Amino acid sequence: MSEAQAGTTHRRGRLAALAALAAGAGAVAWALRDLPAAFGRRPDGEREERLRNSPQYRDGVFHNAPSELARPTAQAGIDVETVRRALFQRDGRTPSHPVPTVRPAEGAEVAAEGVAVTWYGHASALVEVEGTRVLLDPIWSERCSPAAQVGPRRLHPVPVELEELPQVDAVLISHDHYDHLDMATVRRLVRSQSAPFAVPLGIGAHLRRWGVPEHRIIELDWNETCTLGELTVTLTAAHHFSGRGLTRNTTLWGSWVIAGPNRRVYYTGDSGYFEGYARIGAQHGPFDAALVQVGAYDPAWADIHMTPEDAVLAHRELDAGLLVPVHWCTFNLGLHPWAEPIERLLVAAKEQGVPLAVPRPGERVDVDNPPEPDGWWEGIA
Repeated sequence: MSEAQAGTTHRRGRLAALAALAAGAGAVAWALRDLPAAFGRRPDGEREERLRNSPQYRDGVFHNAPSELARPTAQAGIDVETVRRALFQRDGRTPSHPVPTVRPAEGAEVAAEGVAVTWYGHASALVEVEGTRVLLDPIWSERCSPAAQVGPRRLHPVPVELEELPQVDAVLISHDHYDHLDMATVRRLVRSQSAPFAVPLGIGAHLRRWGVPEHRIIELDWNETCTLGELTVTLTAAHHFSGRGLTRNTTLWGSWVIAGPNRRVYYTGDSGYFEGYARIGAQHGPFDAALVQVGAYDPAWADIHMTPEDAVLAHRELDAGLLVPVHWCTFNLGLHPWAEPIERLLVAAKEQGVPLAVPRPGERVDVDNPPEPDGWWEGIA
């Protein structure tokens, strides 16, 4: 090969490399195009003033209520042992076989006159109370992440498409973490539903950025109530935190009381065990059912997520009837084996005499006539 030919080949190689690099950069830019919007937005103007007036807000952020019962974390800062377990101890953290899902039965378009719960996986659920419907922390995306191409991926498909859901009376959000507040799902709900979004203080800014009309946004502080016809929803306390980017706790977090004229349901959201459950039970109970967080616990974050044993204790203090476990099964967010939350929950519930239903994703539970746990998870763990 002549020197001229070699130079031409070299230039072509460089051009090809540059073209490949440009294509790769373009693909990355396309994949991350929604990232800034997914982070949401901080409140401003008169809404910022409302945050500053909250008893939970000081020094520019929200705070948990003081607690003597909240379990301490293993240590502050970066826990090297926790990082090691997260990276290298992955056995058993995902199911070995497909997770069974259930599609809605015929006739489910009529809301229950009593109380019913349809769990779609993780913390997403449809609660029916005396003819009304409430959708909790809906996430229908493939990943719980600000980017569609990275982050924890679903361990089972959604049992039903979002647009197939019946019309609901309210969408309730517990806090702004990606596994509870999903931008793509919110945007789809703007089109497919007409119900308002009831959210803790500050989360309205995220919704406004994502195109939710102002008249469909209801922001509440702890112990504030919203009445929608015969349905009453109250934001109550939780022991957790918030944040979608590098800053934390600029929005509030909480749990929810869902009340009809005579029946009521409680949803914990994400929370560590704390005194609030006894107070909420005394003020708002008894409850026909409680949807209680049972998964993604670890000593490294014991103050913000309950263990299954904590969940049973909280359930009893809430003065609740049926316990429906949530925050497990769908995303690999903890360091424990996939089915461990339910296995431990069954033992603790039996010891404490707590009635329990463990539906498959998509399965509807009649709270007045719940099915006995049948161990459907055992063959796939």
